[in-house]
Amino acid sequence: MATHGSAAELEKYLKGVDYPASKDDLLEKARANGAPDHVIDMIDSLSESSFNSPIDVSKALGH
Repeated sequence: MATHGSAAELEKYLKGVDYPASKDDLLEKARANGAPDHVIDMIDSLSESSFNSPIDVSKALGH
């Protein structure tokens, strides 16, 4: 249901994340980077709880 956001948009708000990262780390960084609500919702909807790289995040969104 990530119809509003794109992987590129998500990457912009996750700039500076240190991987491996938990979903909470991603949410914290996105908020710190000023992500809009739909981006926060996109991250919050991820079923995985930890990510080793930005590619993992993209794969989780693309499931």
